[in-house]
Amino acid sequence: MFRKALVAVLFIVALAAPSIAAVQPQCQATLGNALNVANRLQAEYFDVDNGQYNGGSLWTDANTLEDLHNLMLATGTDQYGAVANASFIGRSALNPNTNWQSLLGGSNDDAGWVVLSLWKMADYKANRGLDNSAFLNAASQIYNIIAGQWDNTCGGGVWWSTAHTYKNAVTNELFLLLSASGYLRNRDPTYLANAQKTWEWISNSGMRNSQGLFNDGLDSSTSVCKNNGQTTWTYNQGVIASGLAALYVATGSTNATLLDQAEITLDATIAHLTAGTNILKESCDDALSGGPVCNQDQQIFKGIWTKHLQYYLDMAGSARVAKYSAFLGSQTSAVFHFGTNANADVGSVWYAPNQGGSVFTPKTSASGLAAHVAAAKYGPC
Repeated sequence: MFRKALVAVLFIVALAAPSIAAVQPQCQATLGNALNVANRLQAEYFDVDNGQYNGGSLWTDANTLEDLHNLMLATGTDQYGAVANASFIGRSALNPNTNWQSLLGGSNDDAGWVVLSLWKMADYKANRGLDNSAFLNAASQIYNIIAGQWDNTCGGGVWWSTAHTYKNAVTNELFLLLSASGYLRNRDPTYLANAQKTWEWISNSGMRNSQGLFNDGLDSSTSVCKNNGQTTWTYNQGVIASGLAALYVATGSTNATLLDQAEITLDATIAHLTAGTNILKESCDDALSGGPVCNQDQQIFKGIWTKHLQYYLDMAGSARVAKYSAFLGSQTSAVFHFGTNANADVGSVWYAPNQGGSVFTPKTSASGLAAHVAAAKYGPC
């Protein structure tokens, strides 16, 4: 099979900085599947009155909006062009009186996801020649809130929340990504310094286990902080990769060791967090009725992994694409054949046909949407 380029696509805005954006062919068939999911997602779940997804949450809505704008940047179309300003996050950005500290409720990981969403909506606006300053300003305010949550407990790192009870993987992986990507956007040396110290801390934290996977976080109940041995969720393995790729570019694209470190964990995901025909599977995924069911947060994790693999490949360079192309193709195929129902809703289970165990929510559809968008760009066609 061969890849068909969308004529309408002029260029794709990369996650970290417009300066490294590049023309990238897109698979029309896969984007068609993505559009079907997005159309259903917006029609079934998006509440135009409050700008939120029914059954969603702030951080999952942030990811969903990011996915939707990734799709429009890929297709070159504008069918959801009004969503950024209509969304709760967008409305909050456009309101100069928004108190982000209060709105975020002390959740530093949620804050990181909101920054990524604001940046993606800003990229879409820039791509279409629209004013994006309110979105960028809001992202900057939130970044500063997160940065203020770093202290020396456990030798460094950002707290999961302002309650200061837990230091975990994803909050710090997000801070690495935001800091390196933010530096590529604004060239503020403070951002680069934050990225470098965050990777140094993560790499020495012990959160990555002997399999090459990141456990959930650290146990700080004793004088020595240590890996808590909690679940190795897929998204923890994806965000670290995009963060390391952004740091690779931010430091001059010369330190390939950063990419090698990212691929230790990407490869471990494929080796240990898959089932069936090499399809991503959370420990809470079960195609059979009566088994475990992923909760409201966990349902979106697999799509985040595919999205951040896309971001990794955006920045790591074309030489590294071939290694992961087939795997992305397998994910989009599984989402379409096993995960999607007759209404174009995507369920929580990808690895096997649903036998009553899959749940269907806006989070699960957003997860499937992200898988399609990533595969349209870097999978086979």
